[in-house]
Amino acid sequence: MKSEEIPFVGGPLDGRTLPVLTTATGNPPKVYKVPVPDADGGPDTVLVYVREPVPDGKAVRLVQKWQYAFRPDGKVERAVRWPWSKKPKKA
Repeated sequence: MKSEEIPFVGGPLDGRTLPVLTTATGNPPKVYKVPVPDADGGPDTVLVYVREPVPDGKAVRLVQKWQYAFRPDGKVERAVRWPWSKKPKKA
């Protein structure tokens, strides 16, 4: 299997670069979950990172570099967005 070195931004893994297995399309997974065992033997804590393109200032181009951004609340948006659907309202 092929892997790619992906940087992590925010959270406990901030500044680290880890090898992540890529999917069949050559991209890393959209969500990366890291289980962290509890020192007292309690339930594991799961750190959630979401894939984002690396900002490089170019307006239009294919994304070839990715990074994972930390989500402290652990929530991931998983809605299907069809082109003809109404855009969600921002609060």
